[in-house]
Amino acid sequence: MKHLGARFVLALVWLLHWLPLPLLAAIGVVLGRLLYRLAGSRRRIALRNLELCLPELPPAERRAIARRCFEWFVRSALERGLLWYASPARLRRLIRVEGDIGWGDRHPDRAVMWLVPHFVGMDVAGTASQLYQARQVATIYQAQSNPVFDQAIRRGRYRFGQGAAFSRHESALPLVRAIKRGFIFFNLPDMDFGLRDAAFVPFFGVPAATLLAPSRMARSLNMTVQPVVTEILPGGRGYVVRFGEPWDHWPGDDDLADARRMNEWIEAEIRRNPSQYLWVHKRFKTRPPGEPSLYG
Repeated sequence: MKHLGARFVLALVWLLHWLPLPLLAAIGVVLGRLLYRLAGSRRRIALRNLELCLPELPPAERRAIARRCFEWFVRSALERGLLWYASPARLRRLIRVEGDIGWGDRHPDRAVMWLVPHFVGMDVAGTASQLYQARQVATIYQAQSNPVFDQAIRRGRYRFGQGAAFSRHESALPLVRAIKRGFIFFNLPDMDFGLRDAAFVPFFGVPAATLLAPSRMARSLNMTVQPVVTEILPGGRGYVVRFGEPWDHWPGDDDLADARRMNEWIEAEIRRNPSQYLWVHKRFKTRPPGEPSLYG
């Protein structure tokens, strides 16, 4: 029964991808507003994160950001069908790339890491990487408990045959081998996975368990690190993926300083587009010894 339900959802996503994007976007907004009302636990997490990170904003403005976040989140879920099933020609019309996506193609002798924070449209960057540059991309992903969904996500993300996904619970060695073979590492650096390979580093002034692995891996493999941010455009006008200039002097020789610089960059990007950040994640789940939970 569980597999049948998953197949029904995937069939619905496939059907929806035929709709014009403005209509699909409008459906996502309506369903997002409904989810904001119904998903009480995730709504409270989003509001708490906004209270901790943007305390200078009035409560009404934080609530408005949270509501829009749910709208963008549902849009990203419904529009996943476009990324998984639409023709390459349609995707090229919808996805605009800004900046230098081809840096790695021109420097095949250098290992490359893309830092891609959790904005709701981040999967668009993965699709853009397959459409607009030649090198294969590797990432770490969280395996889904439902094998039907898990297979669909893996197949959809790498439908053009340019990529590899490694489970977060596996050894890092297969990923390192892929990077040494020339894969670009699509790295999602801003989740709370506890203190393994992490340290408490300020995020909007709040101590947050922050991965030190990006800095350490980039240093050990002599990687060029390039920031990447995605944005869903309003009204169904498509998507923008911004590839920044490769960072100078990152990594340095201090893991904590590197993590602070990474968090400060993510903070700046969030302030530019706060409603599309994934506020429903418990970013401050892990606390320093003796400190109570921030989520009550």
